Formats: sequence, structure tokens, C-alpha cells
Amino acid sequence: MRVVVIGAGVVGSAVAAGLTRRGAQVTVLEARTPGAGTTSTSVAWINANNKTPQAYFDLNQAAVWAHHQLPGDWFFPTGNLEYAVSDEHKEQLEARVGRLIGMGYAVERVTARRAMALEPDLVPPPTGTEYVFFPGEAYVQAHRLLGRLLGEARDRGATVECGAEVTAVDATASGATVTLADGREFTGDVVVTCAGRWTQGVAAMAGLDVPMLDPAVSGKVTNGFLVTTTPLPARLSRVLTTAGLNLRPDGGGRVLLQSLDLDDHADPAADVPAGILGQIMGRLPGVLRATEGAAVERAVVGQRAMPGDGLTVAGFADPGSRVYVVATHSGVTLAPLLMEEVAREVYGEKSPLLSTFRPGRFADGTAGPAPTPARRPGQQ
Repeated sequence: MRVVVIGAGVVGSAVAAGLTRRGAQVTVLEARTPGAGTTSTSVAWINANNKTPQAYFDLNQAAVWAHHQLPGDWFFPTGNLEYAVSDEHKEQLEARVGRLIGMGYAVERVTARRAMALEPDLVPPPTGTEYVFFPGEAYVQAHRLLGRLLGEARDRGATVECGAEVTAVDATASGATVTLADGREFTGDVVVTCAGRWTQGVAAMAGLDVPMLDPAVSGKVTNGFLVTTTPLPARLSRVLTTAGLNLRPDGGGRVLLQSLDLDDHADPAADVPAGILGQIMGRLPGVLRATEGAAVERAVVGQRAMPGDGLTVAGFADPGSRVYVVATHSGVTLAPLLMEEVAREVYGEKSPLLSTFRPGRFADGTAGPAPTPARRPGQQ
């Protein structure tokens, strides 16, 4: 089978690897360079912590397990420590913990002493703080994961074309042809589009409607600030989520920071405002010791690939089953799972995990609006 994959982010790279495992002849078309889109601005927190409804939780839970089955030096299965100080946060956390325990998710309520053992440089919160540890969660270095997946695809014969801007997708009864801006054409039995936040435009080239939220107009639903510090002499081993600041290690002593309550001000067309940087960096010494005087190495507005109803899209979008669409907000979490599940479907085997997420839901009117993200710590 010949397959053309559009997009070489972490999802497209995973799909390409899965298809080559099945023996497919794969060509990957990337408009810029691998990982230059949403993959490059992801928190890369591997979890199913606040994923709803049930089918979306089940999908992400299976994906967390898939990460644990694909270990490597990009994968850090050190869990997620969350603490709640305010009554409102405590109530939200308790409700979420109860729901997750009921669904079989790994959750541990821990003492302040245990929390300090997990993270010795944690600034001790006030007496009465509640702590919860999610031991099955992890984070990854997204570009290293992408390199692992795309490398496997290349090793198995896939061809990767960079600077390959797609201008047309034509599906027929016998196959599908992708045309590039430079006039080159690539034909396959199936085209799989993994174009992230550009999915709607690519699907439209094939005459298909797969709505995606536009980061230019959707504010905090799709946009968020991400700040990386310069190397620090602070000990941090895992994802740490609090009411005002989420943080995780980012290699070489760097720390990645996120403050969801400030995301209302995120504008993908503008630099991160100095005032926002000041607020985010000002919160760090109150959470983690040995971070006084920390400097900013990188600050970006991350843009999430968000389908129109907020849920993953996976499935054939055309009547002839020639154009398969994958789009998801949880791309880094789902990638190792989609590697297998999408390949199964391209080869004619239905995936129960993906059955709820077909692109046809937009055409038949069953898709609802995208949810507004809850103002709680740590949403990936």
C-alpha cells in the first residue's frame, strides 16, 4: 500500500512509523521542518487527568500506557504532583480525584512530608494544603520523541519531503493525489492528513469539512503562554501543578513554565508581553527554591490544534475512504497510540478506541462546540 502523510509533527511522524510497520510505502510531506508546528510549543505532559467525556478519557488513558510501552531517553515517567491551597481548588481537586479513582486512574493522596520528599526544593505551602500525586503520568521532550518516531519511519523506507507546501488534494475511486506549490505530485492509495491546526484548510482542498478553531480568534481555548528559563540550580523531577503556575523540567536545568490564568492575554500574532513575563517569572520563587533571579531563555505563545468541538478527530472523511484525517489537542499524549490505531484503520481494521471520534460528526450535526478550558492547573 502507498500512503502519503501530510504533516511531520509528532502525530504525523507516529502515523508514518505505524504504517511502515505494516509494510506501507510512505511519503511524508512537511511544509516547513519536522516539529515546527504545534509540536514545538507543547507542554508535552502525558496524562488523562482531566480528559472528558469518558471516551476521550479512555483514549488518553490507553495512550499513557502506550508511552510506557515505548520507553526511551525522551520519556520521563516521574508522575505529576499537584497541590491545592484555596478552598475552591481543594474542592475541584477532590471532585476530580474521586472521579479518576472511580475510573481506575492511578491517584495517591500524599502528606506534606511525602510531597517534600518527591520535590525537595518545593517551597512549603501553608498548613492545610492538600497534595495529590499521579504516579502514572509523565512528560516527554517532544522533539526527541518525534525524532524517534520519524527515524523509525525512515529506517523502514519512508521518504520525508520538507518545504513541501500542499496546494491540492484530489481523491478518486482508485487513490488520492497531493499536489505541492512547486507543481510536484504524490499519489497514494490513501492520504492521511496530520496537519495539526492547519487541518481545516488541508481538508478543504479535498472538498471536506473538518472544522478547527482558529487561534487568531479563539483566545485561551487555543492559545497559551509558555516560558522556558535559563539553567537553574533547582531540583525538579516531575510535572508540578499549582493554582498559579505549572512547571516541569526542560533539560539542562531549564524549567518550562505555564500560567493558565494569564492565557486570556495570549495573542499568537504578538510577542509575549513584558508584563506577562514578569508575572510568570515572579511566581516561580514562590513555588520552587533556588530560582531567585531566574532569567527567560524562551517565551512563546503556544497554539493548540483544537478541533471544532474540542475532541480528537480520527477517521476517513470521504465516501471512498481515500482521505483519513487525524487532528487532536492531545497530540503528544496520543502519538504512540495513534501509531498503531491509525495504521490498523488504514489497513481496514476498525479501532474501538477511535470509533467515537469520526470526522463525520461535523457533517451530521452531532458535534458540539469546543469547551472553554477549566481554570485549573495543568491542562495539556
